[in-house]
Amino acid sequence: MKHRFFLILFAVVCMVAKAQSTTYSTQLNIPYYPEAEADNDTYIQERCLLDVYYPEEIKVFPTVVWFHGGGLTGGTKFIPEDLKEKGMAVVAVNYRLYPKIKAPVYIEDAAAAVAWVFRHIEEFGGDPDLIFISGHSAGGYLTSMVGLDQRWLKKHDVDANRIAGLIPFSGHTITHFTVREERGIDGTQPIVDDLAPLFHVRKDAPPLLLITGDREMEMLGRYEENAYLMRMMKVVGHTDTKLYEMDGYGHNMLAPAFPLLIKEVKRITGLKD
Repeated sequence: MKHRFFLILFAVVCMVAKAQSTTYSTQLNIPYYPEAEADNDTYIQERCLLDVYYPEEIKVFPTVVWFHGGGLTGGTKFIPEDLKEKGMAVVAVNYRLYPKIKAPVYIEDAAAAVAWVFRHIEEFGGDPDLIFISGHSAGGYLTSMVGLDQRWLKKHDVDANRIAGLIPFSGHTITHFTVREERGIDGTQPIVDDLAPLFHVRKDAPPLLLITGDREMEMLGRYEENAYLMRMMKVVGHTDTKLYEMDGYGHNMLAPAFPLLIKEVKRITGLKD
């Protein structure tokens, strides 16, 4: 019994030592548009930047691209604390906001940032075939648009199907309410057009994990939209769509959702603790 106890203790010490031995670094405010495109646009220079948080000693690691929320009108990039020191990189992205720009510019920015990650993550030690896209609220909407509507990444010669997984948190799946506001459409009028993720359901999309807050506590119709997207993805033959509802949590359901994100990355990549 004593021998077994010391073996277990040794294993725990080794795990702790391994976790502590991994150093993580962050490179801040990297432009993701080419210089020629940004030179004459001060708003691109201000907003079209990203931060890369990555492990130094680990090679060929997965990466989560994280889009902040804010209704496409506010918010700023941040590395979620719950995603730090998990054996993967996190790329936090800023994008341009309404009313200084209008649709689909923020979607174009999101696609440009994702394309930058595909082109450059190997320089940090990451695997370009293990790139996941995620974000909360408006960031969840951008996640789904970039991953389901293939035209945005195609402009950058990137196949959206290379994305390892899409994990939107409480994102619109109908046309975003800010897009509707731009068009003078009331926020309670649901629209599904080519700027709605639901418009782009397809069988061959990357794995899709939809996470929302409690349907009784969420923003208007947000759970139901995601449930409809889940159902329609299954109808078209997509075999890897799941929906989680965070009972007891409202729209800001980040804390209970991050472990699901990490679990999904591990499921797809085989990443170990």
